[in-house]
Amino acid sequence: MVTVIAHRGARSLAPENTLASARRAHNLGADLWETDVAVTADHKLVLMHDDAMMRTTNVAEVFPERVPAAFSTYTLAEIRSLDAGSWFERDDPFGQVAVGAVENQELVAYVGEKVPMLREAFELTLKLNWFLNLELKAQPEPNHNFDVVSAVLELADEVGIGPDHLLFSSARFDWLKTLKQCRPEFKVQAILGLFPEDPMDFSDSFFDTFNPRHTRLSIDQFKMQVDQGHKLNPYTVNDEAMIKTLIEIGVTGLITDFPQRVPK
Repeated sequence: MVTVIAHRGARSLAPENTLASARRAHNLGADLWETDVAVTADHKLVLMHDDAMMRTTNVAEVFPERVPAAFSTYTLAEIRSLDAGSWFERDDPFGQVAVGAVENQELVAYVGEKVPMLREAFELTLKLNWFLNLELKAQPEPNHNFDVVSAVLELADEVGIGPDHLLFSSARFDWLKTLKQCRPEFKVQAILGLFPEDPMDFSDSFFDTFNPRHTRLSIDQFKMQVDQGHKLNPYTVNDEAMIKTLIEIGVTGLITDFPQRVPK
């Protein structure tokens, strides 16, 4: 049975990388949720995808003189002062508000949603007895050299979340290898095709699980890698026909914005 991985939570139905989006994905029956770790100016860990926060928060209204500065130039208190939910009804990024897939009471509840701290993401995952795929992302300046791996592992130990509830993915293979070498109990997954110039290379025997961008491979190429014994979790697969085809050829999991579309 294919593993359903909710990309940044159920972001087709709730504002991405928020606790509301994670809860929505859990309610839909996703096997785990995927999210991105970000480091603030005061070296606190939060959830954020875009370097500039304008798409998914009201930072342009609260700090108009500072945009489009990266999240790494804002303190935790400043980021927590932002509204990370109101934009969802206005922008309707996947057209699900327009078709009535999101109830009005949910939209009202999204108003004022905060950018979560990673601690809160860990705690929610444990509370739900669920599973989190945490993407370790390269950080913008001035935190480009910040030791993300050590900070995340320290927080995981403090909260008490372990390999039964947490795995790591990244396009920074050196980070994954460092993490695995010091904490072999954790599973790690290599992200392929994050940028157009990145090679789709499955040859590194350190990894048995790869998360490839699904548009960079043909179905025949996917099947070849599956036949060679690689575990594949392609991203971000939203088309129902493609979901069906990839399941048929035997991928391990699907990273999707629409966990509700993946048959269980």
